[in-house]
Amino acid sequence: MIDCLLLAGSPNTGPLQDVSTARYEATIPVGGRPMFGFVLDALRGSAQIGQIIVVGPPDLNKYINHPDTRLVPMKQGLMDNIAEGFTALGMPDAPVLVATSDIPLLTATALDDFLAHCGAMDADIYYPVVSEETVSKAFPGVKRTYVRLKDGRFTGGNISVFRPSVFGQCRAKGEEFSMYRKKPLKLAMVVGSGFLVRFVVGALSLADAEKKITGLVGVRGRVIVSDYPEIAVDVDKPSDYHLVEALLNAI
Repeated sequence: MIDCLLLAGSPNTGPLQDVSTARYEATIPVGGRPMFGFVLDALRGSAQIGQIIVVGPPDLNKYINHPDTRLVPMKQGLMDNIAEGFTALGMPDAPVLVATSDIPLLTATALDDFLAHCGAMDADIYYPVVSEETVSKAFPGVKRTYVRLKDGRFTGGNISVFRPSVFGQCRAKGEEFSMYRKKPLKLAMVVGSGFLVRFVVGALSLADAEKKITGLVGVRGRVIVSDYPEIAVDVDKPSDYHLVEALLNAI
């Protein structure tokens, strides 16, 4: 069994304002209920999930009524919210499932499959990716951001398994990558020019990327190729909202 951190603190200040006046993205109604409610149902539907910590605004309290689920006040940014959630869990040495609240198509079956592929969970981080073919077959016309690799085109999932003890070093390296994302020369100095060129031309494999990135951060990480596209379909723009709304209303 694994505890879970559900991130639900994003304010509705972006493109989704065009479809809802809700203060927070987690409470945007879709399929007749707040979006994060579907994610909670999926988490609770998995026999593998133990305690659930929801990091978000006080508005969510009225939707949380379960002995194994509690709300922790959010902070200003994503990294601060993750740190707050890990602290609420007592910074366990055991891995924690981290999920975002904007994937209402998530199912317990998809969760269980991902966790099964994580095996003994002896690594520090497990991150799922889904192929463009898998996403397009299930949800024709959906727009995702894909990375071109030797193995195909992949998009990232919105769940992961994370060992809290390595969060600090991952956060520091992530902030460094973010700082240099528009400065190719400095980014090349961090990741290596050869790696960067191979990435740009699509000559990297998933295994190459996994080895390089985890080596740079100094953690043991594994990439899991998932056959469940719902873990990668997040609602962050009106077209996503309308697609998910139609799918949920059809159930």
